[in-house]
Amino acid sequence: MKRREFITLLGGAAAWPVAARAQQPGKMARIGFLGSATAAGSAESVEALRAGLRDFGHVEGRNIVIEFRWAEGKYDRLSDLVAELIRLNVDVIVTHGTPGTRTAKQATTTIPIVMAISGDAIATGIVTSLGRPEANVTGSTFFIPELNAKRLELLKEACPQVAPVAALSNPNNPVSKPIISAMRAGAPPLNLELDAAQAQGPTEFEGAFAVLAKSRVDAVVVTEDGEFAASFGAIAALSAANKLASIGSPEYAQAGGLIGYGVNQLGLYRRAGYFVDRILKGVKPADLPIEQPTKFKLVVNLKTAKALGLEVSPTVLARADEVIE
Repeated sequence: MKRREFITLLGGAAAWPVAARAQQPGKMARIGFLGSATAAGSAESVEALRAGLRDFGHVEGRNIVIEFRWAEGKYDRLSDLVAELIRLNVDVIVTHGTPGTRTAKQATTTIPIVMAISGDAIATGIVTSLGRPEANVTGSTFFIPELNAKRLELLKEACPQVAPVAALSNPNNPVSKPIISAMRAGAPPLNLELDAAQAQGPTEFEGAFAVLAKSRVDAVVVTEDGEFAASFGAIAALSAANKLASIGSPEYAQAGGLIGYGVNQLGLYRRAGYFVDRILKGVKPADLPIEQPTKFKLVVNLKTAKALGLEVSPTVLARADEVIE
């Protein structure tokens, strides 16, 4: 991902309690990857990370080893998994999502942590400054609460007839609370009623949509969560089966949802390679300002719209970066 696609908040570095872990010539660097979801559901993201590492000459099996640990949606496993990575004395930990990042930060103040992707690191208390990240955390973040409020606006613009709308969220994900708060604040100006349905993973999706069916909502906003991302196809199918308009990330629309709006998540994973490279070369995390993506992608799935008998506003179609027919 090109540098100009990011905002870098400049500022002096905060003090870091230990010396930077510069990679010694000829040493096989060990990278820990703490995944909140499943290996299968995160395969594309992992390949993007590998590509980002190769951009800087780090090749798995040649000069780096990647130790993967997967929580498979069970966030209570994250503490044990990060403890395993710490015992392996990894040089850096790459995290996916807010739960994994918070757990890693609580577990170590000395091993550098790179957020491949994290929802609003300030709102969730991971850091207090993007330009001067504390201690051992850096990487990429984006303002997920505001993003989901924007999805409400896009959904209303695309399908003006929708009225009651629900948010699908994972109560175990710490970013869910600020997301729902932002959406509740954004709903009244759009003349929308906002409901909520909760699910912690695939085994609870059908039950969540059964709740939505009883509440007679017209549409659903699929919020950010590692388990949701690994099951976009199943969520899109349930939305269609219940005749619900839906919006989520671009990948959600590509998997069959009606509308997708958000950041290029694979690009963020590739960008994580830059942060890992700088740390392996001895740069302190506190000297690497946390970045925010500035490019967002809008995807409209007209195939899904036709199946639902919906017409999407021409103004939204005209702005779409991708239209699936």
